[in-house]
Amino acid sequence: MRDKRIPRQREVIDRRALSEEIAQLVENADDNARTGVLSVLRGALDNGRSELAKRLMEKPSAGHECTLGHAFLTDQLIRLIYDYVTSHFLPPGNRTEAERLAILAVGGYGRAEMAPHSDVDIAFITPTRRAPWCEQVIEAMLYLLWDLGLKVGHSSRTVSDTIAMAKEDLTIRTALLESRLIWGDQQIYEEARQRFWTGLARGTERQFLTQKLAERDARHKRMGDSRYVVEPNVKEGKGGLRDLQTLYWIGKYMHRVENAAELAELGLFTPQEYRSFRRAEGFLLAVRCHMHIITDRAEDRLTFDLQRQVAERMNFADRPGKSAVERFMQYYFMQAKRVGSLTGVFLSHLEERLSQSKMRSGFFAGWNQKPRKHKGFVIEGGRIKAPGDKWFINDPVRLIEVFQIAEAEGLEVHPDTMRQADRDTKLITAAVRKDSRANALFLDLLCGRNDPETALRWMNEAGVFGRFVPDFGRVNAQMQFDMYHHYTVDEHTIRAIGLLSQIERGMLEKDHPRATKQIHKVASRRALYVAVLLHDIAKGRGGDHSVLGAEVAQKLCPRFGLDEKETELVSWLVLQHLLMSSTAQKRDLTDPKTVEDFVAEVKTLDRLRNLAILTAVDIRAVGPGTWNSWKGQLLGELYDAAQERLRLGHMRHGRSQKVEAKKASVAEAMGDKSGLVSEIGDMLGDAYWIAEPEDIIARNLIQYEAAQEEEGHLSIHCEVDEERGATLVSVIVPDHPGLFNRIAGGIHLAGANILDARIHTAKNGYAFDNFLVQDPQCRPFREPSQLARIKKSISDTLMAKVELVPKLAARPLNHSRAKAFDVETSVTFDNEASNRFTVIEVSARDRAALLNRLAYALFQSNLMVQSAHITAYGETAADTFYVTDLTGSKIVSNARQAEIEQALISAASDKRQKQLEQV
Repeated sequence: MRDKRIPRQREVIDRRALSEEIAQLVENADDNARTGVLSVLRGALDNGRSELAKRLMEKPSAGHECTLGHAFLTDQLIRLIYDYVTSHFLPPGNRTEAERLAILAVGGYGRAEMAPHSDVDIAFITPTRRAPWCEQVIEAMLYLLWDLGLKVGHSSRTVSDTIAMAKEDLTIRTALLESRLIWGDQQIYEEARQRFWTGLARGTERQFLTQKLAERDARHKRMGDSRYVVEPNVKEGKGGLRDLQTLYWIGKYMHRVENAAELAELGLFTPQEYRSFRRAEGFLLAVRCHMHIITDRAEDRLTFDLQRQVAERMNFADRPGKSAVERFMQYYFMQAKRVGSLTGVFLSHLEERLSQSKMRSGFFAGWNQKPRKHKGFVIEGGRIKAPGDKWFINDPVRLIEVFQIAEAEGLEVHPDTMRQADRDTKLITAAVRKDSRANALFLDLLCGRNDPETALRWMNEAGVFGRFVPDFGRVNAQMQFDMYHHYTVDEHTIRAIGLLSQIERGMLEKDHPRATKQIHKVASRRALYVAVLLHDIAKGRGGDHSVLGAEVAQKLCPRFGLDEKETELVSWLVLQHLLMSSTAQKRDLTDPKTVEDFVAEVKTLDRLRNLAILTAVDIRAVGPGTWNSWKGQLLGELYDAAQERLRLGHMRHGRSQKVEAKKASVAEAMGDKSGLVSEIGDMLGDAYWIAEPEDIIARNLIQYEAAQEEEGHLSIHCEVDEERGATLVSVIVPDHPGLFNRIAGGIHLAGANILDARIHTAKNGYAFDNFLVQDPQCRPFREPSQLARIKKSISDTLMAKVELVPKLAARPLNHSRAKAFDVETSVTFDNEASNRFTVIEVSARDRAALLNRLAYALFQSNLMVQSAHITAYGETAADTFYVTDLTGSKIVSNARQAEIEQALISAASDKRQKQLEQV
């Protein structure tokens, strides 16, 4: 049985030669031949895999050839094993009717699609149960397969049992659907095949379709429900191999086709779509094969470290503004997108054929809802459809109009029309892009009041979006090679537009109360929607995407129909779309200079409203979990302070007024403990009273009083802070050198991540240090045992009961995959951001206890840390410190800055990590 699609088969495995070698071994070794036979088979498996791996390197996109080759290799090995067992090891003698056996390949192996380390799924089919000879043959074969190191999924049943179980179990039914005879009794196989189609499949087509689609939807949900996740599962993810296989399963079950080519013959695909099917399938199979070879195991998740290696193996190269891995992943997502389009077309045809075959009965027999016309389009069954094949050819602007009507009327675009639009995208020329009607329709769609996200996603799937807005087409399917962004740029943008629409419709008021209120006060809602569309439009161009994007906005906004004032606003929002999040997360919001600088850039209340809303949807659209209450709290504080400054033209109160007002408010809140404000509060400087919120000040004063009774005057208090979405850790203890980095180390040892740290020293030498911390899932520590662990860890560290450095170095990173990225450590000094402090920002690859190491470097550099602000962007950590020297002065000397910079870079380096691990 030779497969002509595999060239030079005997270079992969020569069954005839191996069979003769095994026969010779048996003849020479008699009963002790098994070890030698196993060695021969193992050598054949290794040689075959090596040959196929070599061929894949020669033709790195030949996924079909590689998987077919591995299935062929496995077939030949199983045939050799069966022949050896039945001829030499367990000869049949005079075999009875019951002593027959058919060996079937099922699942992916049945399709002859096997990656190098795929499971070997086989079914042993027998005429009757418990035939001793059959059981012995099966057992002997399985032991040989296992000894070869193959992962075998197997079943052993009679034909009747197989059909009965397939009726009850969708997985077994699907596996049997793809079965093919490898070796053994042809008659048993034909009987099983005939009974499957006549006794099981017939009449259950609709049920199978419904169950497979429900199974697919559940799988998509498990995998993130997007084909644009940046670490996709090539096999199970949305747009992956399993989706293509699902089409084949449904087509085969419902139309009895033997291969995907027959789906085109049935009219379910056009010839061009079938070629797309094969191209996408071949590429995905090749990627999966490369992953198996690189990892030497069955690996299906295309992780960051694998992306680089697969891109290199598949000959992708760097281009200006886009690395090889980003180009590879963009091509990957384009194939995943094509799988989604093919799925829609295929299921639409099936649905129509099924609906045509349904017989109506009862009162509605013979009645059909009549289609209606809307602006020339046909609307039927909640779908909008082009009335003819030349509809878009006659007026290309309709390619935009169809999606605008779908959004405005709450309709779905018919898959046939999606296919037609995809075919006709070339009609969108420069003239269409300049057409005022086309741009007005696009703007109406973008700013739609119902569900612009879904309509824009359809528009993107059809290829119309990128053709009409070529700048958007450039970021289509473009991944961002980092651990922070979860989606491709186009998917992130469309999700952000959807979130903006949800905020406007009041659907996210709980998480975004300010944005929900302020969005109805912006001067131009359409300018805000366009700003969200364009905020990342210039990514991948090799420069600052904010600056380049602002230039794109100046060009596109007038084309869309925005006036000069709106264009200026959009351009500014794109240029500064990172300003608010950066200020809120990296700067001390209690420092008046922070707010002054921010307001100086924002200038107007309308800009502030727009920027705040854009910032919220941008962060949230990054991916699940990127928005949390802590970020909401920081952005809210900055918004309120900036709004006050913009409304009044100045801060409401001066420094001394703020301190007195804060003391009065805290005293009132503390009730019978109000005396502590005057007793203890005077020991704390104005910086403390301005920096700390009233509720934390009240806790600190009570805690200080209790600390006087504690051993060593050390008091550690841990409490969940629901409003800030974190756990407040307050440490009050006599100050001493290196205190901050020791406390930070203790918190890290307890498994907590520090979000924010404020360090104060009272006039009597006591340190009042407040930390906000979260667990690795960005949630507060709540359980009493967790809070006790934090307290004990800090206490043990401060009292030198643990060796801090080696213990910290041994702790694993939350994101061990960070090592897949090249993140250059950078240190910047800013003496303009604060009137009293030098602001040092360190950006580095995240690693174990980075904050502790940086804080220790600052301590060794004789710097006093006033506050620390910690921000994580996936594999990159950005830690900001407000510092002075020992005299309370800023760090202005270039030589001194260079010395500190070198100390911080050394602390954050991989070399330093290795040194710590050796301690």
